[in-house]
Amino acid sequence: MDRERGDRGRRLLDGLVALALLVIGLAGTAPAGLNQGVEAGPAAYPLVVVAALAVAVRRRWPLATLAVVTAASTAYLVLGYPYGPILLSFFVAVYTVAAYRPARLAASAAGVALLVLLTHVFVGVRPPGLVGLMPAAAWVVVPFAVGVTVRLGRENAARSRTDEARRLADAERLRVAREVHDVVGHGLAAIHLQAEIALHLLARKPEQAEAALTAISRTSKEALDELRVTLTVVRRDEAADERAPAPGLAQLPQLRERLAGAGLPVTVEVEGAPRPLPVAVDLAAYRVVQEALTNVLRHAGPATATIRLRYAPTEVAVEVTDTGRGAAPAGRAGGYGLAGMRERVTALGGSFAAGPASAGGFRVSATLPVEEVT
Repeated sequence: MDRERGDRGRRLLDGLVALALLVIGLAGTAPAGLNQGVEAGPAAYPLVVVAALAVAVRRRWPLATLAVVTAASTAYLVLGYPYGPILLSFFVAVYTVAAYRPARLAASAAGVALLVLLTHVFVGVRPPGLVGLMPAAAWVVVPFAVGVTVRLGRENAARSRTDEARRLADAERLRVAREVHDVVGHGLAAIHLQAEIALHLLARKPEQAEAALTAISRTSKEALDELRVTLTVVRRDEAADERAPAPGLAQLPQLRERLAGAGLPVTVEVEGAPRPLPVAVDLAAYRVVQEALTNVLRHAGPATATIRLRYAPTEVAVEVTDTGRGAAPAGRAGGYGLAGMRERVTALGGSFAAGPASAGGFRVSATLPVEEVT
């Protein structure tokens, strides 16, 4: 619909340009002849009309328009009529070919048009001779240069839009990949530990092993639901799946329950009044907590963890500490997990820190800015 509307607008504009050239040609040919001491005969005006009206289809058929205007302009000049407004139609035709056709084709067409137009320099009723070469060439070279400049600018703008679209697509894919990493990494870590517990208890305490297997089933279902919500971003033509809520700090109780089933007791402390947060901030805060606790599962050994949330008027802060190994293994202090958390937080203008806690264990903290509540 927008494209059809744009095409109609361009056709209307070309029609108006042709009408303006027609009016200028009919009104200005006689004064041009008086100024040059050359009478514009009766055959001049039909040629002016043909050249002007041909411009109405200049963008639909640029080469045909140039051919018609060149023929009319050359006949006009060969008959000895004065240099006048008909050359404006020729100017527009050359410009259009240079602006809307490939450079090699446009240069060939403009070269042929120049050779044909130069016919009047040597033959005709009043040939100007070599003196007329420069003015005639200027009516081709100038509009051709302008048209090429416009075409190159348009192509550069199109390339810039394409590059920007590609950059945004790459950024979106990276964001989705980070989301998938967080969801899958956390889910698999919890499932792995629950499976270890089930295998350990299966022979001696099968009833407790059954509880661990039930936790595995629940954890895997929640992870799949969360992954489905995440991947909805790359399936924009499908309706959003509402079976799982968008990840955020409101899901901390479910996260805490899953981790308790995996053998990691988690305590949650809240300072300030909880309130709705911007989606990006809420998601980033939740992912920081989730990834930090996943690292505790993977690297801390037997431990407990504490989540501290602090709501302030202009920011929200999250902190995760654990009582695991005091010295951070390489996999915990580095790797994609902490780098991904840092990228999330700094992209929103926040601050991030991670390292061994002073009282032992490991500490991850992030502060994210939010709009002040008035």
